[in-house]
Amino acid sequence: MKIKKGDTVLVITGKDRNKTGKVIRTLSSENKIVVEGINIVKKHVKPTRGKPQGGIIDITKPIAISKALIICPSCSKAVRIGCKLSEKGKLRICRKCNASVDQELK
Repeated sequence: MKIKKGDTVLVITGKDRNKTGKVIRTLSSENKIVVEGINIVKKHVKPTRGKPQGGIIDITKPIAISKALIICPSCSKAVRIGCKLSEKGKLRICRKCNASVDQELK
């Protein structure tokens, strides 16, 4: 998958079109990603021991990876990602400015 956890993405289709957010989790077997603040749905929950109150809660659901574009940190544009081999291994590069998209995760 070209999109990884921690990337900032722009949603290009659906009800959350033109919104940006950070990738929380990737589901590679389903080709989906979970983005914070995007695709929030309401779920009715029965009272349990863990949640004795029950009620309606907000849940972030996954979206298809094809509905999101990575925002390049150097040129600040939504771009498709290319791959380049180097001494460090595979690098993800921006198709517009040829800068590396990989960030040091702390």
